[in-house]
Amino acid sequence: MSPTVFLTGGTGYIGGSILHTLATAHPDWSIIVLLRREPPAFSSTYPQVKVIHGDYDSADVISNAAESANIVVHCGNSDHEGSLNAIITGLKRRSSPGYLLHLSGTGIVSDWADETYLGRLNDKVWSDTDPASLREIRSLPDHALHRNTEKILHATARDSRQINIAIMCPPDIYGRGKGLVKTQSALIPIFVHESIKLGSVFYYGEGSNTKSWVHIDDLMRLYLRVVEVAARNEQEEVKQYFGENGYHFASTQEHSHSDVARVVGKLLADRGALQDPVPVEVDLQRLDEMANIPHFPKLARYLYASNSRTRAERAEGLWGYSGEAPGLMKVLADDVREALDASER
Repeated sequence: MSPTVFLTGGTGYIGGSILHTLATAHPDWSIIVLLRREPPAFSSTYPQVKVIHGDYDSADVISNAAESANIVVHCGNSDHEGSLNAIITGLKRRSSPGYLLHLSGTGIVSDWADETYLGRLNDKVWSDTDPASLREIRSLPDHALHRNTEKILHATARDSRQINIAIMCPPDIYGRGKGLVKTQSALIPIFVHESIKLGSVFYYGEGSNTKSWVHIDDLMRLYLRVVEVAARNEQEEVKQYFGENGYHFASTQEHSHSDVARVVGKLLADRGALQDPVPVEVDLQRLDEMANIPHFPKLARYLYASNSRTRAERAEGLWGYSGEAPGLMKVLADDVREALDASER
């Protein structure tokens, strides 16, 4: 019997890509999507997808949909506790165990809050299979990004056999998304915007701080694999992908911030958006004035000065996962062009 999949975040960069991937690979599956508003051409593009209307605060709508589904793919707001709790409530009401794939991110292991490594390379590399690394991830301080929802997931995994949980933890993502609405990651557009405002691409400290990356297409291969394991529901296989073994990094490469800045600087100068392609150093005060949002006042430290280095050892060991899509440096020209074109509209 074909599974029923409930998906949140279906118009986002990641969620829209997952929806497209699942609907294309398995047109016979029943897919339910939570949407505030249905985008134009949605029903004609995905005629087999059932839309339920609501937002992340629509607890009853979400819990009822989760109860009706074999598999929940939660890829909306990674930090929204209410929607996650509603999903867990619904899955616990099922007569048989269900599956939950929750979108987190390697921001959780970022060292942005430690000024020791701001703008400098941190040698620490996180593993999704090493027991010591996983214990450390599961006991990170509460200021870590996404920690609030991961704590809920870890507690649920300990206390309930009704839900098989996989935490999907991608690094920075690049490449064109497959969905109908958001097709570009926010990371490169924000850097382009801040660089144009400053008049130069920039770095903090040495600029050697390093992050892992993944192309959206490679991330979709990982998602499809884990969802298909849930759909087959073969318990020996399930144990390798969910529960104690359910933490999944997705990284395929890593780059220092200064390397990315140099390439973006040249691309922006070639387009006439900057006069000089050479990155300039900014101080901490100037950095903290960038990309400022009320609930994360030091966002720029995370975006441009921190390290988050991870290895997708679980996927590599289970099925030979590695990057098949073009690397970041080969795709940056497209991402920068799209960011500039979008800013001119």
